[in-house]
Amino acid sequence: MPALPAKLPQAGTTIFTVMSALAAEHGAVNLGQGFPDFAADPALLQALTDAMTAGHNQYPPMTGVPALRQAVAAKLNDLYGSAYDADSDVTITAGGTQGLFTALQACVGTGDEVVIIEPAYDSYDPAIRLAGGVPVGVPMTADYRIDWTAVRAAVTPRTRALVLNTPHNPSGRVATAEDLDELERLAEAHDLFVVSDEVYEHMVFDGARHESVARRPGLSERAFLVGSFGKTFHVTGWKVGFVAAPPALSAAFRRLHQYTVFTVHTPTQHALAAYLADPAPWQGLGGFYEAKRDAFRAALAATPLKLLPCEGTYFQTVDYSAVSKLAEADFARWLTTEIGVAAIPLSVFYQRPQERRHVRFCFAKRDETLAQAAGRLARLD
Repeated sequence: MPALPAKLPQAGTTIFTVMSALAAEHGAVNLGQGFPDFAADPALLQALTDAMTAGHNQYPPMTGVPALRQAVAAKLNDLYGSAYDADSDVTITAGGTQGLFTALQACVGTGDEVVIIEPAYDSYDPAIRLAGGVPVGVPMTADYRIDWTAVRAAVTPRTRALVLNTPHNPSGRVATAEDLDELERLAEAHDLFVVSDEVYEHMVFDGARHESVARRPGLSERAFLVGSFGKTFHVTGWKVGFVAAPPALSAAFRRLHQYTVFTVHTPTQHALAAYLADPAPWQGLGGFYEAKRDAFRAALAATPLKLLPCEGTYFQTVDYSAVSKLAEADFARWLTTEIGVAAIPLSVFYQRPQERRHVRFCFAKRDETLAQAAGRLARLD
């Protein structure tokens, strides 16, 4: 048998798979992997049934069902004052992760450096490496703000792109207008592409505004904006997202997209297009998750866990230093096996693990699930 090529030789099984399996093995409440344990809107499920019944079961256009691309462009343009064209600028993807992967393949070449803000979602690094690029991790500050001094210092003549993620997974922080000012100046000064992971765009709390790259022509002209219907409509298993980018970037993206997934599940696209006719579900998403955040934080107040700020997403980061001196990965395993609640250690989201004694909980769960988890965490001392 011939030898296999050594691609991503250091990669193992993702932490999400590991912790979900451990949670199932030990009967733990799984607050690790970021998916809801409650049902999607019956109206959305019915729209999917209707689409299949209506015969939308064959290949759609490679770029996506026109009605869905039109709905995405209209929503982005109304929200952010952008001018995306449904035909030339919007591509429907097999989830946000495929959108991120293909965007990075489109703009990164051999030897190019790409700045990623750490802690960073775990797909960025391997996607950059598979494009022949070099990921350059820049840690956030101690309170999980983007350290722009460090970012500027990391940029070299070989830097090709920067990956932005806001609202930020795993920290729950949200980029500010000042952050986007800094990014715009940096991208223009060094002629960088921006891959903007905005899959939690509608989960922003406390009256804050989501600062999308789409709001700024100076950024949107050089950015791949990545979104996710799975996160927005509680259907992560549907794996449908989108990428919005100006024509030249979209053309580069589509050249690769057509040879990776080609296109995305047809009836689901039609269902989402019909469902987007009513903006109420995504308009109410921030309030929905803000209520869950507040209830979960109130329940954890009785524990020795220190709550860190949660400005967006459906993730709550906690400091467990009053409970244990274990390293984060070890503590997450102990918490799962001994206390019965699964979490994700933040140390795995760095190129060089940072040990801050922080773990992340997902609160996209039913109220009873969160109450059960809080009850078990109350046993910590």
